[in-house]
Amino acid sequence: MNQERKIEIEEVTEAPAPPKARVSDVVETFERKRDYLDGFLSQQAGPAEPSAGAPGGDLYEAVIDALKEIYDPEIPVNIYDLGLIYNVEITPEHHARVQMTLTTPHCPVAESMPGEVELRVGAVPGIGDAQVELVWDPPWDPQKMSDEAKLELGML
Repeated sequence: MNQERKIEIEEVTEAPAPPKARVSDVVETFERKRDYLDGFLSQQAGPAEPSAGAPGGDLYEAVIDALKEIYDPEIPVNIYDLGLIYNVEITPEHHARVQMTLTTPHCPVAESMPGEVELRVGAVPGIGDAQVELVWDPPWDPQKMSDEAKLELGML
């Protein structure tokens, strides 16, 4: 029952190098298939720049930066990262409309926060007028916070 297995070992001093493949060795030629990216790549115009009031535009980003300077007095996180800003719209006339909420309707800054947002956004160079709409639907919840805010508050 006991079968012995033997492994043969051969010692060599040098192994022959494998042959190298050469392009000239290929006999067949293949026709190039249609490149579906040709039309896309041949477009001369680059990606369209976002307008100043669109997300990614200079004026829009300046408004977002202004919102990030406003902090909730009870939580050490700015109102934008806290998820209190639901929508920012810049009209073609460069007026800003901000839709926001508060953590609760009984928030101590319920009367003053919308006014502060209106003042700060209205002070952004290039903004003609700022309107703030305070909404309660959908209600705010901690899932609306950015990852940075959750990290700051020890929730990540």
